[in-house]
Amino acid sequence: MTTSAKTQAPVHIRWMIRRDMAEVLRIEDLSFEFSWSEEDFIRCLRQRNCIGMIAEHSERVVGFMIYELHRNRLHVLNFAVHPDFRRRNVGTQMVRKLVTKLSPQRRSRIMLEVRETNLDAQLFFRDLNFRAVSLLRDFYEDTTEDAYLMQFRYTAAAAEMAEADQIRRMAG
Repeated sequence: MTTSAKTQAPVHIRWMIRRDMAEVLRIEDLSFEFSWSEEDFIRCLRQRNCIGMIAEHSERVVGFMIYELHRNRLHVLNFAVHPDFRRRNVGTQMVRKLVTKLSPQRRSRIMLEVRETNLDAQLFFRDLNFRAVSLLRDFYEDTTEDAYLMQFRYTAAAAEMAEADQIRRMAG
């Protein structure tokens, strides 16, 4: 299917549960050269401040995100969309879900690292108003690759857009 022929894929975003793990691991392996193992996911999700969410389309897991809650920010640790569902608005819907969790009084930004060679991810997050705020030298354990630290800052307009999007999805 060509990019222009791909249709939007509305998703339901919910908490990740144990039986999602096989599909999450498949998406992880299809998405990354240096993928997380099942033990990596479990170790992370056992931490009190770590949250896993999945995006479902027609009862199929098509994307996931793992993030940590910190006092004044959300930190995305892992984020992927199944290759068949990329450029169909799935990742955007997942980011908008995260944006609804921000507020000026508490958690006011989302942080994440992106490999310097992952141009698709850099452009995706940039299009959603994330900005590279620093370069992290030799960031990854598996390679000597650098990472860009990207940040999204809360704005009332962004929160209103994310909430309106969520209401539209629930209504239709």
